[in-house]
Amino acid sequence: MRAKVTVMLKTGVLDPQGKAIAAALGALGFEGVQGARQGKIIELDLAETDAATAREQVEEMCRQLLANTVIESYAIEME
Repeated sequence: MRAKVTVMLKTGVLDPQGKAIAAALGALGFEGVQGARQGKIIELDLAETDAATAREQVEEMCRQLLANTVIESYAIEME
């Protein structure tokens, strides 16, 4: 089973990398970009075959390691 975790800074948390991306795109002539946010995607290959159990495991992985839940939110997609 495969899981894809998308981790992003929560709304309202300063995102300096996103600001740098938006500024760089503007400098390259992409003037329509009003903002950008930067995050990360983590793909996990899991041995677990039960979808519910696998999702619970990934939730726990996110809480313990993959996301700083104070300033980041995460979304899980199971495949």
